[in-house]
Amino acid sequence: MFVSFFPQPKLFFSSAAIWSLAAILFWFFGGEQLGAVFGLPPAAAGAPPIIGIAILLSPPFLWFYLYFAFCVLVFYAFWSWYSPHPWQRWSILMTAVILFFIYFNVQVSVAVNAWYGPFFDYVQGLMSGTGKSTNEEFYIGLADFSWLALVGMNVQVVNAFIVSHWIFRWRTAMNNYFVENWGRLRHIEGASQRIQEDTMRFSQIMEDLGSSFVQSIMTLIAFLPVMIQLQAHITELPIIGAIPQPLVVAALAWCLFGTISVMIAGMKLPGLQFRNQRVEAAYRKELVYGEDHADRAQPATTAELFANVRHNYFRLYFHYIYFNVVRYTYLQADNIFALLILGPSLVAHKITFGALNQISNAFGKVTGSLQFLLTSWSTIVELQSVHKRLRAFEATLQGEPLPEIDQRYLARQGAEDPA
Repeated sequence: MFVSFFPQPKLFFSSAAIWSLAAILFWFFGGEQLGAVFGLPPAAAGAPPIIGIAILLSPPFLWFYLYFAFCVLVFYAFWSWYSPHPWQRWSILMTAVILFFIYFNVQVSVAVNAWYGPFFDYVQGLMSGTGKSTNEEFYIGLADFSWLALVGMNVQVVNAFIVSHWIFRWRTAMNNYFVENWGRLRHIEGASQRIQEDTMRFSQIMEDLGSSFVQSIMTLIAFLPVMIQLQAHITELPIIGAIPQPLVVAALAWCLFGTISVMIAGMKLPGLQFRNQRVEAAYRKELVYGEDHADRAQPATTAELFANVRHNYFRLYFHYIYFNVVRYTYLQADNIFALLILGPSLVAHKITFGALNQISNAFGKVTGSLQFLLTSWSTIVELQSVHKRLRAFEATLQGEPLPEIDQRYLARQGAEDPA
């Protein structure tokens, strides 16, 4: 799954993690200030924040874009020299482009959050009659948001297009790799399905799950400092009282509770999904045999195989009952959790309308990022099932022991098909 698309996967991902960590540390310990040498200095201390689309074209942001591109090109040049790979432009360069677009969209969200504060304070002044304005000023304020939304939307569309092509290239690499080794793989149960359908499902799941995971991590990194700044308005939590970093503590505790609850409730689902794949494969294979052999796919046999399918699905549906009860109960409670946390400060008149919108949005972004496992658990379960089936191919090609079900199938095939 990985060796077909990435050069020396274990070393590649390890080096990518180390290089990324080194680049991040250098940025925070001098790299950000280095932009001043090239005429792109960081924002001055105490300078008022830039509101609107201009923030994305400010000198600190332009310097980060150049720094990111330099780090990517150095990494790409090393791997092109050390271990050339036919898919390296997609697995390295296009991966970096996707990561940059995700980062850019997260920064658009941060800029929108910064716009919330002054604009909704301005709206609060208009509603209370304490502020004066004109129609032009009001629509200029809305235009700041419109430009951010327009740019973010178009970048997201372009990124979705690139991600779709990137994922299909990965599927193409897997397909070519497995087809080249078809002679060693054809005896594995459902070999044709694993090459055609499982690689397709794997790539589709990775498209959704991978993008969501990366965006969750980047959103967490971007919004956590924002939330730390905004929590100056919050002095205490309900019941608990005054504690250091109240919003951060509340977000971490709430998301940890939800994630552990869902993981416990969904503990049996991966195994049940995998068993479903097995009985589905057995039923499908008998039907395929019946297309070419009149003595196969007889009613008694197909009825028994489909009964197995029915039994497994009904058992899976039962276990999803309590899993969904836990998941949806938590998600509904999550809709009002931020207001619950902000209650004492609202009652004490310690936050304005603009600050309320900023804090609620930032809190929602952080908790949404931390709830990745919770919201994606069903998809992760499906990915685990597909991964187990494709791992049998890799086990064969690498000389590892096959999973028990594939060993039994291979033994049957040895008796039925000596070739």
